[in-house]
Amino acid sequence: HGLRKPMPVQYALWLKEVAKGDLGYSETAKMPVSDAIRSFFPATFELTLAAFIPIMIIGVYFGTLSAVYKDKWVDQGTRFVAITGYSLPSFVLGLVLLMVFYGRLQWLPPGRYSLDVDLLVHSEGFRHFTGFLTLDSLLNGEFAAFLDLIKHMILPACTLIYISVALLLRITRSSMLEELSKDYVRTAKAKGLPWSVVVRKHALKNALIPVVTLSSLLFIGLLGGVVITETVFDYPGIGRWGVVAAQQLDIAGVLGSTLLAALLFVVANLVSDILYAVVDRRIRIG
Repeated sequence: HGLRKPMPVQYALWLKEVAKGDLGYSETAKMPVSDAIRSFFPATFELTLAAFIPIMIIGVYFGTLSAVYKDKWVDQGTRFVAITGYSLPSFVLGLVLLMVFYGRLQWLPPGRYSLDVDLLVHSEGFRHFTGFLTLDSLLNGEFAAFLDLIKHMILPACTLIYISVALLLRITRSSMLEELSKDYVRTAKAKGLPWSVVVRKHALKNALIPVVTLSSLLFIGLLGGVVITETVFDYPGIGRWGVVAAQQLDIAGVLGSTLLAALLFVVANLVSDILYAVVDRRIRIG
């Protein structure tokens, strides 16, 4: 395997195999790294979607309201959520949610699914159409399994939403305040346009440029595996697998998860550049 050769030579050999699609073998996952990524990535993707959509809706909507109603009660409440969410460690919030909703109320358990669903999804009668268990459970007609998967996803998703929405609220608010103070907004108001039209069709579009940049990076941060949250809730995603691989010196697993995160980061930047032209027509991709 070239393990007795110098480290630069080993790295060159690894890159050569990566170019062929061979990422090595993960000792922690007991399977090739490419198969491990295909196994763990769907769980992270489902959790990312469950958290990212509410983050965008809450962040943009309440960030805009906070700027429009500056120093009003809506603004004060939004700033409180932003400050507490930005300063609160994710593992503290996750443990508190586990203590309340699982330890005391026994409502929302950790993990990805219960024992019954585990037996179901690994049975011969369960067909894996897409690899995403929430969608596959619906396609198999197992609505009870779908609800069980959603129930296990609520606590980690809520943790990610509260922690991640804080920065988006602050960016949206500051960007909207800057746009609302510009001359074209005053001109639109002087022409008699309704205030809601001025905010929604004029100011908001220009304020979304930094929001698009942050959102793309936020999405990739979630998609690359949220290490602490997945570890706290024992959620079997890419982030938790990367932690276990690092703890057990699984070099191939660490390199594979890192390579995936780097690839996702490049794709996110490309998509955000394309979205700039959609949000602001003055921007053209050359």
